[in-house]
Amino acid sequence: MLNRRQWLTMLAAGTVAAVSGCGTKQPTSPDATIAPPVPVAAAHPPLLLPPPRGPKAVLPPGTITALPGEGNALALTVDDGADSSVVAAYIQFAKDTGARFTFFVTASYDSWTDNAAALRPLVESGQIQLGNHTWDHPALTKLSATGVADQLGRTKTFLRNTFGVDGTPFFRPPYGFHNATVDRIAADLGYTVPTMWYGSFGDSSVVTEDYLVDQARAYFNPQALVIGHANHPPVTHCYDRLVAIIRERNLAMVTLNDVLTPLPA
Repeated sequence: MLNRRQWLTMLAAGTVAAVSGCGTKQPTSPDATIAPPVPVAAAHPPLLLPPPRGPKAVLPPGTITALPGEGNALALTVDDGADSSVVAAYIQFAKDTGARFTFFVTASYDSWTDNAAALRPLVESGQIQLGNHTWDHPALTKLSATGVADQLGRTKTFLRNTFGVDGTPFFRPPYGFHNATVDRIAADLGYTVPTMWYGSFGDSSVVTEDYLVDQARAYFNPQALVIGHANHPPVTHCYDRLVAIIRERNLAMVTLNDVLTPLPA
């Protein structure tokens, strides 16, 4: 049985300023010992509210940084996947609590193949949505048109072959770097919605658990679109503390597809 501290240490989410997304380094814990993830009690009922049942917002093509309209939705998006055990922990957390995520997949990482069997049923049910975060995380604005198409196209093929979805229409440009040329090429592949964020955990590199929770308190708000990373273990040790914030604020975790209906380009 989990004690209060263990139970109050299990979910994951992301947020600081938009500039603190992929590749931004935040304060580290110099003497922290990384422990394995603490599992959520399997017998515990879902901890979180279901997604809203109201009509979805219709989005024209273009960049988004938050969920439009009014409501109590929280879209937690998770990038990269450099650590297979962290991806596995997010998947288990979703199973144990009913948490809903949008994963932006960097497809060259082995974590997505390693965890495909466990992830596929959640993708099929709609609890976890997949988006395109390129093949190996380059700055797209520094590539040729052919290079941009290859980065997004290879991941599109991987997602389709591995999970039966291709992530359209949502893509997240690494580091948030995109321009009109990148957006046009992405749209040609079906990715009409560059998906940014309001804030980030800043956990593309190692940060402390307390830092992550502080960021959640600052940015877990109604209609927020936030970013985290499946790269390092600390987030897997504070899921329950993040759950507590979500519950006390009466927020409903959602995938982008739960609440948005993009129009074609």
